[in-house]
Amino acid sequence: MRILGIDPGIAITGFGVVQTDGQRSRALDYGCITTPSTLPVSQRLLLIFQEMQAIFERHQPDAVAIEKLFFAKNANSAMQVGEARGVLVLAASLAGLEVFEYTPLQVKQAVVGYGKAEKKQVQQMVKIILTLSKIPRPDDAADGLAIALCHAHSGGSRAAINWRSKNV
Repeated sequence: MRILGIDPGIAITGFGVVQTDGQRSRALDYGCITTPSTLPVSQRLLLIFQEMQAIFERHQPDAVAIEKLFFAKNANSAMQVGEARGVLVLAASLAGLEVFEYTPLQVKQAVVGYGKAEKKQVQQMVKIILTLSKIPRPDDAADGLAIALCHAHSGGSRAAINWRSKNV
């Protein structure tokens, strides 16, 4: 199963593509979509949408896992992240992909085993689980991989892998 994990943002959207068989996972690609702050929000959202469509085309994921919004101190920032997240969910839906949503707590629990893990602990575990030579940079790309791993470790992805292996 090929999973695309997305860490949504208006300035930086991190992504990670993970291939898993339910036992082992490996990173196929990771990176970020960045948008210049000088562009109007509508143009930034369009750029995120177009770049994500290209990622879907290039990697042909079976599922998309995206981080759920959590309470933020800055309401304007939270609104913009929500807008970017909406565009990403729409892009996945238009591509015919099922979208799974995970809270930061769920991602930390799945990757580290502790829901209050520090960011560095999550990044280190991403590196270890995916047998990477170094922690993925920037942080948003590592977060995208962590979200993909969260889905790989969830019951839903294991059920899909088991179903495919029995019916293919």
